[in-house]
Amino acid sequence: MSGTQSSLPPEIDLGQVDAATAQRITQLIESEEGAANRFTGVLGYVATGIALAMSLFHLWAAWDIVPTTTLRFAHVGFTMVLAFLLYPAMRRFRHRFMPWDWALVAAGIYVTWYLISGGDDLQDRIIFPEPMDIVVGWLLIALVLEATRRATGWIMPVVAIAFMLYAFFGNHLPAPWTHRGYDAERLVPHLSIALEGIFGTAVDVSATLIILFTIYGAILSNSGAGKYFVDFSFSATGGKPASAGRTVVLSASLRGAPSGSGPATTVTIGTVAWPMMRQVGYKGDDAGGLLAAGGLGAIISPPIMGAAAFLIAEYLKISYLDVLLMAAVPTCLYYAGLLFMVELDQRRIRGRADYREPPPMVVEPVGKMFRRGWYHFTSLIAIIFFMGLGYSATLAVLYAMGLAVALSFLSKEHALWPAKLARTLADGAIQSIGIAATCACAGIIVGVITLTGLGLKFSDIAIQAAGGSLVITAIYTALIVWVVGLAVPVTASYIICAVVAAPALMKLGVPDYAAHMFVFYYAVLSEVSPPTALSPFAAAAITGAGPYRTTLMAWKYTLPAFILPFVFVTDPEGVGLLLNLTPTMNWGDVAWQIFLATAGLAALAAACQGFARHALAAWGRGLLTLVGLMLLFPALFGLFGLPAPHWVGLALGAGFLGWQFRPLAVRPRLP
Repeated sequence: MSGTQSSLPPEIDLGQVDAATAQRITQLIESEEGAANRFTGVLGYVATGIALAMSLFHLWAAWDIVPTTTLRFAHVGFTMVLAFLLYPAMRRFRHRFMPWDWALVAAGIYVTWYLISGGDDLQDRIIFPEPMDIVVGWLLIALVLEATRRATGWIMPVVAIAFMLYAFFGNHLPAPWTHRGYDAERLVPHLSIALEGIFGTAVDVSATLIILFTIYGAILSNSGAGKYFVDFSFSATGGKPASAGRTVVLSASLRGAPSGSGPATTVTIGTVAWPMMRQVGYKGDDAGGLLAAGGLGAIISPPIMGAAAFLIAEYLKISYLDVLLMAAVPTCLYYAGLLFMVELDQRRIRGRADYREPPPMVVEPVGKMFRRGWYHFTSLIAIIFFMGLGYSATLAVLYAMGLAVALSFLSKEHALWPAKLARTLADGAIQSIGIAATCACAGIIVGVITLTGLGLKFSDIAIQAAGGSLVITAIYTALIVWVVGLAVPVTASYIICAVVAAPALMKLGVPDYAAHMFVFYYAVLSEVSPPTALSPFAAAAITGAGPYRTTLMAWKYTLPAFILPFVFVTDPEGVGLLLNLTPTMNWGDVAWQIFLATAGLAALAAACQGFARHALAAWGRGLLTLVGLMLLFPALFGLFGLPAPHWVGLALGAGFLGWQFRPLAVRPRLP
C-alpha cells in the first residue's frame, strides 16, 4: 500500500529539469516542509477522501452558516488527522502507516468530537474547568505540537513550548519580564478551549479564508494557469536574450499572484528561465538570487498574497480588499526595484569583454498566446471585481473558483471533469495543512502573550531601549521581526510579531495599518533568510550554485525594496504609499511619495549592482547608497539635524547622474 511518488506540492512543476536536480529540490523542500507520504491503494483513497471532505466542508461553511467554534474545531481536527496520515513521524517510516499513526489519528478525532459535542457548556467552563477538560486540553496541545512538527519542522513547536514554560515559570523571572504565574488549570483551558489560544484569530483566518485560497490556487494550477502565466511572460518579452531578467520579473508577478508561494514560484520559473539566463551570461548564484527574489514577490503580490495578508485584515478588522489596496503600490515598487536591478545586470553583463549576444529563443507570438489562454486571467480579475462590488473575500473567491472551473473546459487538456476536480479539491486541502498547523501552533504562542501581557511589556522595553525615538524603534522592530523570521515561516513570524513588535510602533503614533504592513514586509524576509531560506536554496538546486552564496545574492536583489517599509512608519506622509491619505494629504502628495520611493530604489539598485551608466567606483556606490537612504528614509537623517533630506538626496542624485553621462574617452570594461 505504499507508493514512491514525489512529495512536492502539486503546484510545483519540475518537468523541465533533470532527475538529479528534481531529487535535490524534492529533498530540500521536504527538509523544510516535511516529507509527505504518498499512499496508493486503500490508504491513498482514504487520504484523498479525507482531504476532499475537508475541502467540501470548508466550501459549505463558506456558503452557509456554521458556528464559529464548530468551524475552528473541525478545521484543526481535519488538519491533525491529515498531518498524522500524510506526514510520517520520522523519515525512515515514510510511505508506511505505523500503529502510532493510527493512535494519533484516533486521538485527533476524539479531541475534535469532545470539543464540538461540548457546545456552550464547554465554553462556560473555561474559568472553572472539569478534570477531563484539562486532560483533553493537554492532549490537544500535544497533538497540535506533533502535527506542526511533522508538517513544518521542529522549530515552531520548540518555540511554543518555550512560551508555555514562560507562562508557567515567568513569576520567577526578574522585572520587567516577570508576571504573576499561571498553573495548568488556568493556562490549558485558555489555550485549548477559549478562542484566544489554539482556536484564536490565526485559526479563524485559516479556516475561513486561507484554505479557500489554497483550494483556488490548486484549481488554477490544475487548470493550466500557472504554466500559462510563465509561458505568456516569455512570449511577451519576445524570447530575446537581453530580456532574460525582465522575463523572470514579469513571470514572477503573474505566476506569483495565483500561487502565493515563494518556493513554488521560484522553482516553476527557474526550471524554464535558468537555461536562457545561463545563455545570456548570468552566473549561477546571480541567477538563483534573482529567481528567489522573484519568488519572494509571490508573497506580496495581489490578489493572492501570502497567508499573513489575510491575518492583517482580521487583526485590523478591515476587508481583504483594503489589504490588497494597501499592498498595490509597495508591490509595484518591489517589482520596479527588481527591474532596476535586472536592467543594470544586463548593462554589467554586456560590458564584459568576452560577451557575445546569443540568438533569440523561438517563442509563440504574444498575440496568439493571449488568444489561446486569455481566460486564465479572468478569475483573478473576478476576485477584485466581486470585492469591489462589496462582496466578502470569502464569496469573491467562491465565485472565482466557480468561474475558473467553468472556463477550464475551454481547454480539452485542462478541463476539470468530476474526477480531476475531486483530486484538485483534495490537493487544495493538503496544501493548507502546513499553514493550518502553523496557525494552530502560533495560537499557543499568542495565547501565552495575551495571558501574560508580554506584548505590552515588550513594547515598553523596546521604546525605552530606543530612548523614545520612532526611528530607532522602527530599526529595532525590523531587526526583531527579521530575527524571528530566521527561525519560523512568514505566517508564524507575522503572527508573533504582530502582537509583540507592532504595538511598540503604534504607541509612538504610527497608524495601526502602517505598523502591521511594516511587520508583514519584514516577516517576508524569512523567505530569503537562512535557515528557512527555501526559495534561494531551491533556486541554487536548479542553477547548481552554492545555496548560501545564492541567498546573499537574493538579499542583494531584495535589499533596495526592503528599505521601503521605513517610509510607512517614519515619514508622516509615507502612508500615502499604502493609499491611506491623512486629512492633510492629497493625491498629489501620494504621487510625490511614489516618485521619491522610485528614485530611491533606483539609486539603491545602482549602488547594490555597482553599475549605473558605467561601472561605479567604491565612492560612487557609497554616494548612491546615501542618496537612496535620503529619499527612502529621510527621518534617519533628521536625527542628525540634516534639513530637507529629500531635496538634498535629489540634488546629489541628479548631480551624480549628470556626471555619469559625461563623455568618456574609453568606456571601461568590466572584468
